[in-house]
Amino acid sequence: MDIIKKWTESSLILKIIIGLVIGAILGLLVPEWTIIGFPGEIFVSALKSIAPILVFVLVASAISKARSGIGSRYKTVIILYLFSTFLSAMVAVMGSYLFPVTIHLTTASTATAPGALQDVIMGMILKIFSNPIKSLAEGEYLGILFWSIILGIALKMVASDTTKDVITDIAEAVTKVVRFIIQCAPIGIMGLVFTSVSQSGLSIFTEYGQLVLLLVGCIAFVAFVTDPLISGIALRRNPYPLVLTCLRESGITAFFSRSSAANIPVNMNLCERLGIDRDFFSISIPLGSTINMEGAAITITVMTLATCHTIGISVPLPVTIILCIISTLAACGASGVAGGSLLLIPMACSLFGISQDISMQVVAVGFIIGVIQDSCETALNSAGDALFTATAEYYNRAKNGEPVNYMGEFAKR
Repeated sequence: MDIIKKWTESSLILKIIIGLVIGAILGLLVPEWTIIGFPGEIFVSALKSIAPILVFVLVASAISKARSGIGSRYKTVIILYLFSTFLSAMVAVMGSYLFPVTIHLTTASTATAPGALQDVIMGMILKIFSNPIKSLAEGEYLGILFWSIILGIALKMVASDTTKDVITDIAEAVTKVVRFIIQCAPIGIMGLVFTSVSQSGLSIFTEYGQLVLLLVGCIAFVAFVTDPLISGIALRRNPYPLVLTCLRESGITAFFSRSSAANIPVNMNLCERLGIDRDFFSISIPLGSTINMEGAAITITVMTLATCHTIGISVPLPVTIILCIISTLAACGASGVAGGSLLLIPMACSLFGISQDISMQVVAVGFIIGVIQDSCETALNSAGDALFTATAEYYNRAKNGEPVNYMGEFAKR
């Protein structure tokens, strides 16, 4: 019991860094020992399995017991999510113009991609109204959000206080299970890093180095410049303590799990420690994992423009605005799993008349560099969920003249 107590009380970030280093070293020294990567698969699988249940019960519980007067926060956070995603696409356009790269096209990917924006939108609508059991089983968060909101509203209308308390207790129990899984993150991340290093090594830095640098550079610019700018303007104070906290507490775990959906429990815990209203973040965090896709917008835009540069297509500036709008809308339809944004690249490429054969080769390139691209993309997406949830909360408290304890317990450190 003493060992368990010391483990849970020690710094999670430090343990993750140690696991990262050990996994990388083992991946280089003994790549044939594939069993070392197995804990990583278990960790991600456990998070992905419990996250849909957690989101469903938390959202239903939060809405059933929600107070009046928090609707303005949802409006604020949705605006922040969509605006930051569009701005990320604009950053990707500027980066692609300043540092144009070409792609060495390989054999085409065999994956199936939507052909047009209307296909993405129709698919999103169908996911919203899909069977709730199917949504829970397959981790379709659009459907989970929709049915949990409907159930929460129904419970608010007809359920007794005792029933609402039971739902709340279930949510708390699931949350405790999630916290236990998160404590296993260092071991899981060690396995994930081992698998990435042993399978990919450092080869992606040679053949696709410029493309990786452009993608990572755009993601870093958004994480450290545009997102803080948005938050700083809204809060009228230095945003970097909050930004760096979100990147450290949320971005690191998302980097290795490579799934916004799997990182929802981490963001839930972070928001609680930031002093955010549980009724609010129980809905805004799952919502952010669905529509706050800054990294996905960057990936879609950069890969599309790189394809245009490769085959010699001139892209006028007005057309890039349309591309940014398409990338923003398409990114909202990206699934919250590893590589979810890549299959939307052909849809964006179709804007320039690029054939499916060529665009699917670009998708194949995306999967090759995915160990870096998708990890950085997911870290930005997930950290942004927490950042803009906190920004919306603090902004509305200040607007309504309420006392604001910025960053909750982190402010005491």
